[in-house]
Amino acid sequence: MESAPFFDDIADGPEGGAAWWLTTLDGVRIRIGAWGHGTEDGATKGTVLLFPGRTEYVEKYGRAARDLLSRGYATLAIDWRGQGLADRMIDDRVTGHVHWFSDYQKDVRAMVAAAESLGLPRPFFLLAHSMGGCIGLRALHEDLPVAAAAFTGPMWGIAMAPSTRPAAWALAWGGKMFGFGHLNAPGTGGDSYVMTAPFEDNVLTTDPEMFTYMQDQGHAHPELLLGGPSLRWLHEALTECRALDRMPSPHHPAITFLGSNERIVETDRVTSRMARWPNGTLEMIEGGEHEVLMEGPETRAHIFDRMCRFFADHAGGKPRAIGA
Repeated sequence: MESAPFFDDIADGPEGGAAWWLTTLDGVRIRIGAWGHGTEDGATKGTVLLFPGRTEYVEKYGRAARDLLSRGYATLAIDWRGQGLADRMIDDRVTGHVHWFSDYQKDVRAMVAAAESLGLPRPFFLLAHSMGGCIGLRALHEDLPVAAAAFTGPMWGIAMAPSTRPAAWALAWGGKMFGFGHLNAPGTGGDSYVMTAPFEDNVLTTDPEMFTYMQDQGHAHPELLLGGPSLRWLHEALTECRALDRMPSPHHPAITFLGSNERIVETDRVTSRMARWPNGTLEMIEGGEHEVLMEGPETRAHIFDRMCRFFADHAGGKPRAIGA
């Protein structure tokens, strides 16, 4: 693996973080970043495979990696295709785009292979946020080799008014079929939400310090930022969420954290999924917005304590190799 740029100046993660380029089976270059590996105070309890959400990037989870390492876990995060420093799928770098949602599973496979090549401590666990939760649920169905999974604000449905949903489907389908799927989805544009939204009543976090943390990252490295999704991305996401909703829950133990003020993902899909997940637990975060891992110190401490206890309780599983 070839070393990749790693912006330690904005991550605020544990010492010793590093990043590498990976090439997927279809020739796309993506980036991974790791913390807590190969150091004297490194992880002893396993490695968390961190699946970020849409628009996100490795360094955004530096503080999460610090919280995980303090509890004994290494972290391996990823820049999905089309975001962060990974290859963009269209010439317009600020529009989030993917050709097929299943392409993200190629990124997952490259990430898992890299985790094994790097000799990261086992067992592996999944921590998946927002769009990463959608990718992660599919990966569990495809035998992602993790002992247990944690989700935060998982995108198992996209929040929108019932009156606008038929139009969203129609426009997204039309973009795909008639060659304008690269255009932005209605109501979105090229600007990064976190860089343009005021803190007051933002849909990400109630904590001003963490909001500033995210904005400071964007100011320092604007090349990491992403604007709204394309019509093609929207069609692929809606289709994947619908397909997953019709599938049974995976066999893996799972815990999901959902903010009580969640306004980005469809909360009914989350509560319904967890209600029919035999080894699943749903924990509501009172007052939390979409980014519950970016809330205040007390909330973050509670979530990481609860999550890591859950991982420890299920560390004895025997996950199969992906694709086995």
